[in-house]
Amino acid sequence: MNRIARPLLRLVAVSAMIACQAGAMAADSSPSPAPAADKLTAARSLIQQDKWVAAIDELKRVDERGSADWNNLMGYSHRKAKVPDYAAAERYYDEALRIDPKHKGALEYSGELYLMLNQLPKAEQRLAALDKLCFLPCQEFTDLKAAIARYKGNGNAYSAK
Repeated sequence: MNRIARPLLRLVAVSAMIACQAGAMAADSSPSPAPAADKLTAARSLIQQDKWVAAIDELKRVDERGSADWNNLMGYSHRKAKVPDYAAAERYYDEALRIDPKHKGALEYSGELYLMLNQLPKAEQRLAALDKLCFLPCQEFTDLKAAIARYKGNGNAYSAK
């Protein structure tokens, strides 16, 4: 699809989604039931606090190896740890993407990992995958695109935000 038709198609899709949501809200005004308890909540909380080792320990305790989210969080924690383990991070991101090839978080974070490892072509492949997945620009695409721009603007050297 050419770059001119794509924005027009996105606009039509957004309009359709808004119309459907408006109809759905009018038809069902009752509150949604509470979501089931998320086994990864404690690990996510530790990650938000930059407690990487504790997050890894919590993820090991939960042991949801068949979950793309679990693998993504494990990869992220290994990558961000005070003493990062990039090889482990890559293994966990790859497993997350094996389980769910469309996992936006794993695509973004593995792209950032590839920048850290000076593997720009692999990071750009992740960005291309996100571009195909994100019908409208999504945060993961925007963040990885910005990281790649910083990388290139910094003489092909990774720099955090």
